[in-house]
Amino acid sequence: MEKHVGIIAIEVYTPKTFISQSNLEEYNGVSQGRYTIGLGQDEIGIVSGDAEDVNSIALTVVHSLLEKYEIDPSEIGRLEIGTETLVDKSKSTKTVLMSLFGENRDIEGVTVVNACYGGTAALFNTFAWVESEGWDGRYGLVVAADIAAYAKGPARPTSGAGAVAILVGRDAPLAFSDPRERVTHAAHTWDFFKPDHSVEYPTVDGALSQTCYYQALEDCYLRFVEKIEKIQKDENQGELKEDNI
Repeated sequence: MEKHVGIIAIEVYTPKTFISQSNLEEYNGVSQGRYTIGLGQDEIGIVSGDAEDVNSIALTVVHSLLEKYEIDPSEIGRLEIGTETLVDKSKSTKTVLMSLFGENRDIEGVTVVNACYGGTAALFNTFAWVESEGWDGRYGLVVAADIAAYAKGPARPTSGAGAVAILVGRDAPLAFSDPRERVTHAAHTWDFFKPDHSVEYPTVDGALSQTCYYQALEDCYLRFVEKIEKIQKDENQGELKEDNI
């Protein structure tokens, strides 16, 4: 029986304050279009000083989704957050978001702390929960939120801030197909890390990051093709066995 697990609804939040990329081009003394054309971006979203942080933007996007789609908090059975931005090194963003769910404390899930991949992992985890025998009939809710800030230099124009909330369930209008049809690439590298907890800026090796991305893309593509071929081969063999029976 097809479960059609996928995305029921999406809500997005970006801060109202921003920096013009064209102004930043002028300020940094680079050629016109370096950021607006090169990065394909007109503005950099930034949080409003001390008025916003990763927890508050996550609260905003979840509240907006529940309100817009008229979802009762009791209908949420899993809440998973993907982020690399921390307000507290122990208290998770997930526990902060629990303030939106009233008496519903029966909500599985954690905060997945990982650069870039955290939101993807949270989405995969929630898909797996809805797909599983352990699913209790309620929605899963995934939140991806981050505040990317860089020290002065070539990486600063790639800064930004925002949050996305994704409602996951069965019989979804945007359903993912066979859950076996995916691959992952993970490796130990030092292209992006935050060794100094007293500052918010990461240590970045942009050239190494590009190399890592190309290697990951090639590896994922090749193994994805192999996996699809194996799935098709196994299915064909199964059909042959049925015909022989």
